[in-house]
Amino acid sequence: MAPGTATLPQGQLWKAAIKWPMYSVAVMPMVVGTAIAQSQGFPLQPWRFAGLLAVAVLVLAWENLCNDVFDAETGVDVHKPHSVVNLTGRKGAVWGVAQLCLLLALGTVALLSWQQQDATILLLLGLACGLGYVYQGPPFRWGYAGWGEPLCFLAFGPIGVGLAYYSQAQSWSWAIAPAALSIGLAVTLVLFCSHFHQIEDDRAAGKRSPAVKLGLAGALAWVNPWSVAIYLPVAVGMALGAVPGTASLMLLGVWGGYQLSQFIATRRGEPERLAPSKFFAIAQQFGSGVGLALGYWLA
Repeated sequence: MAPGTATLPQGQLWKAAIKWPMYSVAVMPMVVGTAIAQSQGFPLQPWRFAGLLAVAVLVLAWENLCNDVFDAETGVDVHKPHSVVNLTGRKGAVWGVAQLCLLLALGTVALLSWQQQDATILLLLGLACGLGYVYQGPPFRWGYAGWGEPLCFLAFGPIGVGLAYYSQAQSWSWAIAPAALSIGLAVTLVLFCSHFHQIEDDRAAGKRSPAVKLGLAGALAWVNPWSVAIYLPVAVGMALGAVPGTASLMLLGVWGGYQLSQFIATRRGEPERLAPSKFFAIAQQFGSGVGLALGYWLA
């Protein structure tokens, strides 16, 4: 728990619970996948794009609310006053709102699939939601075994970008692979950084996150190489001629990565002060995603 969190005013606790900056990790795969389709000459279908943005937000809301419920059951959130369950004291109501978000998301994509006469994007969303459930949901709880990052990478990288691309193009192209890999790596770094400040709570609850397995020093040692690796798939794609040169605008995210590196460098022995690190990772993810999308749209 971050210092002083429990004494924050209710408004600030709710702001922390909503996690609004986190929603950029949901919408960015939709933006990038759509941009790739436009770069290949497929006309933008604005209502389909808008629908998927809404679906992305709804699915992440479902995931976050469900995780608060599941973490309340295991006790991992006992020192997290900004958990929605802890704030409301109404686990059943939180669960109900989560399922409503999921139903709205599935219903929207079902409608889009019906309009296309093609169930592909509905199946992809179902797969992404399945990965989201096994991450924390019983009886699986794969996140407790340290599999959260691979699940996150698949859901927000290849599946998320692929879903957005297919919704516009209704076809597949290997050209999406570099961007999907880079976006997946950027989003997964956000999850990785979210563990740093809660290692002891995770360990006590039996959650073997990568930070628990590696130890704080070992986990922090991964951050800088990971920040660089985000750009490698697109760089390789550019070298092979599969990605337009304008995709180098993805480097807009480097500043966020630099800030993340500087932030953790001064707090290596203070895990309780590392909670904001995920927001620097979000800044890198957001800048990289916006730059990459612009690069494809300008190609």
